[in-house]
Amino acid sequence: MASEDVAQLADSLAKTKVGEGELSYKGRGLKFDNAQSVEELVKDVENFQGLQALRLEGNTFGVEAAKAIAMALEKKSQLECCYWSDVFTGRVRAEIPPALTSLGSALMTAGAQLRVLDLSDNAFGPDGVKGIDALLKSSVCHTLQELRLNNCGMGIGGGKILAAALTVCYKESSALGSPLKLKVFIAGRNRLENDGATALAHAFKMMGSLEEVHMPQNGITHPGVTALASAMEHNPQLRVLNLNDNTFTKKGAIAMAEALKKLRNVQVINFGDCLVRSEGAMAIADALMEGLPILRELNLSFGEITQEAALVIAQAVRDKAQLEKLDLNGIDDEGEPEEDDEDDEDEDDDEDEDDDDDEEEEDEEEEEEEEEEDNEDDGVKKTEQDVKQEEILAKPQITTVSTPVSSSCPPDVASFLSFPSPDKLLRLGAKRALLIEQQVDVTDAAKTVEAFLKISSVFKEESEVKNAVVFSCDVCLCIFATAPTSSCVPWQSEDKVKPVQVVPGHLLALEHAVRQDYFPREYVAVLQAFVSRKSVGSCASARSTLLSTLAQIRPEC
Repeated sequence: MASEDVAQLADSLAKTKVGEGELSYKGRGLKFDNAQSVEELVKDVENFQGLQALRLEGNTFGVEAAKAIAMALEKKSQLECCYWSDVFTGRVRAEIPPALTSLGSALMTAGAQLRVLDLSDNAFGPDGVKGIDALLKSSVCHTLQELRLNNCGMGIGGGKILAAALTVCYKESSALGSPLKLKVFIAGRNRLENDGATALAHAFKMMGSLEEVHMPQNGITHPGVTALASAMEHNPQLRVLNLNDNTFTKKGAIAMAEALKKLRNVQVINFGDCLVRSEGAMAIADALMEGLPILRELNLSFGEITQEAALVIAQAVRDKAQLEKLDLNGIDDEGEPEEDDEDDEDEDDDEDEDDDDDEEEEDEEEEEEEEEEDNEDDGVKKTEQDVKQEEILAKPQITTVSTPVSSSCPPDVASFLSFPSPDKLLRLGAKRALLIEQQVDVTDAAKTVEAFLKISSVFKEESEVKNAVVFSCDVCLCIFATAPTSSCVPWQSEDKVKPVQVVPGHLLALEHAVRQDYFPREYVAVLQAFVSRKSVGSCASARSTLLSTLAQIRPEC
């Protein structure tokens, strides 16, 4: 190859990212108005053998430019992934549907089998959905696994068109023996409202293959939420459900809670800013106790939930071993707010429902205006609210829920102290005891007790976890016992300690502690008498083990 050819190739590769099967013009900010302006891109497409993914994000294409690219795509039968988000910036809406139609027609001509179609951040409205209607109904999308249409302004009309197209795709692919198995659906910020959401819910129920659903900020109220809840029940592999910033109210939250009881694979739930209300939160707590065994994240923030309801949620997740994040920000200090008019109206009349929804939107706007007027007081209110929330979440009986942690605390330690779990303790590594000791004032009896309860709550007989727990407890208790400023041992502290719901780990870690040199032998008899009388519920076996050890130690004292 001539040196000038090598230089030309190097220059081309520097501008255009080429991966295995992928051609990327992502984020170059280029403007392609006509066929001439897109010649280089077209050549790259034509010369790319085995093209599987085409990334055009962050550029802008006119109708003629799209047609030129489409001609090159007509021979790309191996294309599977179209990342075409944010490709119409600065274009008038009338240009977008014909551009999409050209690209879709090319894929159908090529006989491509798409897995990913991303058209997010293209404000094409209902007409834009019409531009991809034929594509979605075609055999090209029988293999579609991810459909991303975030922030496209589809509206109710676009949502209905999309739902109808997905229904056709599913039915026709099923007739051929390979039904559509869409796994990821993303359509946030599209003003779908109840009718659009309900139409899509029917398609979701039919497919039954969804693993991720993201539909935040769509103006959906309880009728639409209820329809989606019914659809989710028929998608047993669902892992992520994000309906942030819609309006559940009590009815929608209860319907969704009933659906969640039947789902075993959900890992992430985002119902933040959804006005689930306290009664809805209680229903979700019930679902948490009955199912959702592998839940990792739960967001119920700013849902007008009272402190009492937040506590119930916190208690419901305490046994979720994989839980990493619980967001209950925005707990309501004022008590339960009044229900919306919709909860008291007869909903049999569709026109009445529409009127109720309009009134609800007006109420929300008024509430937002009131909030803006109160901005000057927000700092004080938030501080009081944070203190009260911390008091609730710091109660020992909810050992897996966020408690106040120093802002200087290393992230991993903060996560463990706020949300104890065996996995998080192990992830702290060999220096876990030192890291915890640095964040806890172990010269303070009450804080030492709290740290001991948190650490021991994750006790397991599994050797790695057991060793991590007992060693960390040893460090905290040993430092306390030898600290010159400590005037009493933690088990003798007169400080007020909040009631604790005893778990087996507490007693088993204590059984280890009493056998160590740092444990004062003069308190063995006192502890034995206390444990003998104390009711410990389901911890009978652990108590028996502790009492047996105490009985063996006492004669030596």
